[in-house]
Amino acid sequence: MSPVYGSIPASIYHQRLMTVAVLVAWIGKPVLKKHLPTNTTDLIPVLAFSIPTIQFFLFQQSSRLGATYGPLVTEAFTYFPLVLMSVFWAASLLDSLNLGQPGALMRTAGPGIFSYAIFSGAQKISTLVVKKIIGSKLIFTRSGLQLVLATFYALLLPSRLTLLAIIPLLHSASFNVHVPLERPTALLNRTLHANDYSLIARQESLTGYISVLDNTRDGFRVMRCDHSLLGGEWLQQPKTTRSGLREPIYAVFAMLEAVRLVQPFGQEQEQESIIPDNQKSALVIGLGVGTTPSALTAHGINTTTVEIDPVVYEYATKYFGLPTDHNLIIEDALSYVERAHQIGQQRECYDYIIHDVFTGGAEPVDLFTTEFLTGLSDLLKPDGAVAINYAGDLRLPSARLVIHTIKSIFPTCRIFRESAPLSSSTSDMGHDFTNVVVFCTKTPHPFRFRPPGEADFLGSGARISYLLPQHEIDGNILKRREGKEDLQVLRKGRTQMLNKWQKQSAVGHWGIMRTVLPNLIWENW
Repeated sequence: MSPVYGSIPASIYHQRLMTVAVLVAWIGKPVLKKHLPTNTTDLIPVLAFSIPTIQFFLFQQSSRLGATYGPLVTEAFTYFPLVLMSVFWAASLLDSLNLGQPGALMRTAGPGIFSYAIFSGAQKISTLVVKKIIGSKLIFTRSGLQLVLATFYALLLPSRLTLLAIIPLLHSASFNVHVPLERPTALLNRTLHANDYSLIARQESLTGYISVLDNTRDGFRVMRCDHSLLGGEWLQQPKTTRSGLREPIYAVFAMLEAVRLVQPFGQEQEQESIIPDNQKSALVIGLGVGTTPSALTAHGINTTTVEIDPVVYEYATKYFGLPTDHNLIIEDALSYVERAHQIGQQRECYDYIIHDVFTGGAEPVDLFTTEFLTGLSDLLKPDGAVAINYAGDLRLPSARLVIHTIKSIFPTCRIFRESAPLSSSTSDMGHDFTNVVVFCTKTPHPFRFRPPGEADFLGSGARISYLLPQHEIDGNILKRREGKEDLQVLRKGRTQMLNKWQKQSAVGHWGIMRTVLPNLIWENW
């Protein structure tokens, strides 16, 4: 459900709903046995084969259901009855087995506990396995894995009633646009073309559903990850742009490049003492469509990019012109920073670090802990600068919590939002979701941004307009509201505070994304 609702909204009720299904199946087993037909379990394979079709139609109602109740309604009609019937069948099967003469408690609770243990264990193991194989073949896509599971049920519970699954199977093969077969994909593109969009590529990967879309009316291209956008560029390339760079469609990506402009107050360097870009290095955490590493490389900076998802890198290179003359590391940023920390003094340090890991409606929480940020600080040269992009609702404590954590590691920071603050009339909506870039240095000296020159703009109109940060946030924002969250920082293994508020922020982000692209584009993936 994450392509339609985002990974966090899709998971809010999932575990609780599955737990309720297991408990209802076990506790209500006597009632279910009394009132359900004896061949009810024969319908389990039919339900399993029908789930992709049921989801297809329910997803078309996502704009009406919303991000809070949409996932709940969808699972109530799909996985809830599937889990309930599966556990009921498994518990009934265990009851019928001769397991010796266990105690009364074991006879009563044993089958239910055993069923739940199998279900929970299988869920955890499958999650780990799926991350390694997702998208590698047709059967390892979301739809493919659903059909594999349904086939498994059909083999366990053979029945003539399984023939009823022919109808949903035909629908999946011909009309379900979520299935990456030739005919559904052609149907998907016809639907998108009618709404001025075109699907260029799509593949499921470990960070979610990745696709590249062109807007044929306005002339821009975006990369989608589940229910979020990793970035985008205008397809019309200005003649003045250097090095073949395309214009970013979002201001925040140009603003991140202002890390090159950071300069301590009172320490303006003479022209002859300035270190040229081709003698500097940069580390980028999170690739997106490659806007930032492409620009840094165009300036001649030796750039290293750490990206966890190989499909994101493939699409950034193939469809967004990411240059190949930079260092790419396909690895989890946590592992990369930890490994660099273990190397000690032999590790490479960077003049600039850019931290931009927003995806799927939320940031990976572990990349905002004091441990990870300390690792980044160790990788930054003494006179270097870091830019950290945080996307969230500034009205929630989560924003203050993240900024407070960053400022606990880096002594000097300035905070800028991507767009101007909300007007008083707009603020009544109750949210203020925006990109916030926190620029920091390792020294206690205040800094400014040097005036950018023509070379800094790379011939880009977007950079002329947005490179220099404009909308600064008062650094004392942390002191304005009392609350337990304001006095704490995020630490490894203790991120529950941010997790709690991220759910609310992710629901707000879902609503914003529905204004960026039409509902039909999000629903037809």
